[in-house]
Amino acid sequence: MRILVADDHDLIRETLVMFLKAQGLSDIAEVGTVDQAESAIAQAPDAFDLVLLDYDMPGMDGLNGLARIRNAMQGRPVAILSGTASPSVARDAIEAGARGFLPKTMGAKSLAAAIQFIAGGDVFVPYGFLEQADAKPTGDLTMREMQVLRGLTEGRSNKDIARELDLQEVTIKLHVKTLCRKLGARNRTQAAMIARDRRLVN
Repeated sequence: MRILVADDHDLIRETLVMFLKAQGLSDIAEVGTVDQAESAIAQAPDAFDLVLLDYDMPGMDGLNGLARIRNAMQGRPVAILSGTASPSVARDAIEAGARGFLPKTMGAKSLAAAIQFIAGGDVFVPYGFLEQADAKPTGDLTMREMQVLRGLTEGRSNKDIARELDLQEVTIKLHVKTLCRKLGARNRTQAAMIARDRRLVN
């Protein structure tokens, strides 16, 4: 996978590249950088599989730049990077076709996981970020659901979680389905990421 980081701040570009390379992800073959939207539009179509695009970069003109780069990428994913944009901007970006919204405050491991999530065909927005506006509750999680959620964050299979809790595997599957609904997650992987972002489990 070849990734293009488009950001007008030198330090941020260098830090993002360092973060990605430090994770040692075998599927990332190249990380390129540009400092303006026009350069991203020119380079992205021919050489890159995923673009990480700064929302406030020169030439972006809000989400108009996103539309232009998405058109150039011809269906390949484009995700928005931002250190200042609000949750409402994140929603607008996703509705406009961005495959992810990545706050610049994300840690290296979370960023790498989010990129893999996006590259796999899903849409990623940190649940904790959207929570600033939605304030979705999690107080209705039962103790058993919390135990299952902890297993998900540890990367355990349904069978392993069932064995540890002395339950049937089908019961764990039902708990996972309920957890995804309560947390607003698309699947077990995103549920685990939400739990880590919100520090729901120790």
